Amino acid sequence: MKYFTNYNSPIGLLRIYEENQCITAIEFAFKTSGNPETGEEKETDLLKKSVQQLSEYFDGARKSFDLPLAPKGTDFQQKVWQALLTIPYGDTVSYKYIAEAIDCPKGFQAVGMANNHNPIPIIIPCHRVVGATGKLIGYAGGLDVKKQLLTIEGIYRLLP
Repeated sequence: MKYFTNYNSPIGLLRIYEENQCITAIEFAFKTSGNPETGEEKETDLLKKSVQQLSEYFDGARKSFDLPLAPKGTDFQQKVWQALLTIPYGDTVSYKYIAEAIDCPKGFQAVGMANNHNPIPIIIPCHRVVGATGKLIGYAGGLDVKKQLLTIEGIYRLLP
């Protein structure tokens, strides 16, 4: 069974999904268009834990997440998302860096598309990927949200 809970975060309403005791998606509820996830609204222990950890992150008290994740995507997307999980809190990398990390050095545009389809933003930190020059480029939640997340991590002020 798939369950969800809503979380009024500092960046807006987030809808967090759980299936088979794993987090499968986080939607920016204020940006959702097309085909949003479905499920039964229910506060499971895992969803409560995810809200707690996200709250700690937004308060600046949490630098990593300890949640079981099961993002759904292609093998290539899975490789990209696994690489994103290695980007340290408070750091940024380029799309090219991720492409090279997954042995696809010319695939930076494909990395960008996989980033755009990351179903578990914030926890899988696609916001930490920036353009080759360090500028903010694209984010499913909008560049203002990306800027807010990087500000929480203390790095937005360091970007060009």
